[in-house]
Formats: sequence, structure tokens, C-alpha cells
Amino acid sequence: MTDIATQVAGIRRRIEAAGGDPERVRILAVTKGHGIDAVEAAVAAGLPDVGESYAQELAAKADAVDAAVRWHFIGGLQRNKVRMVAPFVHLWQSVDRLSLAGEIARRSPGAAVLVQVNVSGQEQQGGCPPERVASVADGCTDLGLEVRGLMAIGPQGPDDVVRAAFRRVRELADQHGLPERSMGMTGDLEAAVAEGSTMVRIGTALFGPRGSPRAVGT
Repeated sequence: MTDIATQVAGIRRRIEAAGGDPERVRILAVTKGHGIDAVEAAVAAGLPDVGESYAQELAAKADAVDAAVRWHFIGGLQRNKVRMVAPFVHLWQSVDRLSLAGEIARRSPGAAVLVQVNVSGQEQQGGCPPERVASVADGCTDLGLEVRGLMAIGPQGPDDVVRAAFRRVRELADQHGLPERSMGMTGDLEAAVAEGSTMVRIGTALFGPRGSPRAVGT
């Protein structure tokens, strides 16, 4: 595995070069497709916030890792998988419909969530349309959930298109008084930070390309 501490320092330099404060823009270490060694390396390098996209993988790693981890669920989630990860998740980042929010509220009352908004127009990326952010956020609040902010996946395209999408997320968050903006990954973190990201989700730049999910401990 690459030297995670060195990679973290490089990411923080990129954040600063994009106009962000490396002490305020949180790095979420995305470990999907990597073993528990990646989780432990991230925590050892000062990144206790760890993101997973698959319920079974998160649950298996959470059972196996001794380090103090704040688990974030960042992938598309079916209602019937909520129960599997509810004991572990610190922040649910991909809430895009009230049926999912209702199940989270039932299994983890008062949980912290982000509303995922789709600003790319690509349905497979998930997220609610921008015009539904208010209704989803209000519905989550009515269910007793703590809505902390918005999450989005940036579109493919030139920098001005990517920045415009992230700017829309920031504007929506500001309109609804939501402080957290989880946006930006390895390839577009500069655009996201320039447009006000408070959390970047980084996998490849920390751990290298991922293969298929490996068995825990390999």
C-alpha cells in the first residue's frame, strides 16, 4: 500500500491550492474495494472518517476493525440493507428519498444525514432533483433525523461545467441553512473546494486503484 500519510499531505496541499482551508475541509477516506488494512492506515494517518458504498462491506469491516472509526455510508442504499449497517453508521450521506429516510429513522432514531442531490443529470448516480431538496430535507427533519447538509457527485465535463454543478449545491445548502457540503473526489476536488466543499471523498488518491471488494483481512 502507498504511504498514506504522504498522500494525505498531498491532498491537503491540493485543498489549500484550490483556496480551501486544509484544517476545515474534511477528508473522507473511501475504502470500498480495499481491505481493513486501508481503514487502519487511514485512521493512523489522522483520518477517522471512513466511507463505504456497500452495506455488506461496511458491516464486515466495522466488525473486524478495532480502530476508532466514524463510518459514513456514501452509496446507493436499499431500505432492506439499512438494518445491517445502522449500528455502525455515523453519517448517512446518500439519503435521497423519504422512504429510505423513514427506515433510517426507524433503525437509528435521530441519526445524522446528508441529502444527496443530483446535479449531473445522470440518474444512475442517485440523488434527488435540486427542486426536491427542500421537501426531502424537511421530511427528514419531521422524521426526527438531523439534516446536516448536502452531498453530490460532480458531472463529467470541462471545469466550468463541474464548478457550476458544485456551485448549485453550495447555493442550495445556503438557501436551506445547511452547513455541510460533501462534494469532490480525487479527480475534481479542486473544483469542489473552490465552490465551497466542506468534505471531499477520496479513495484513489489515498489507496490507489481499487479492484473488486476483497475479503476482510486480505
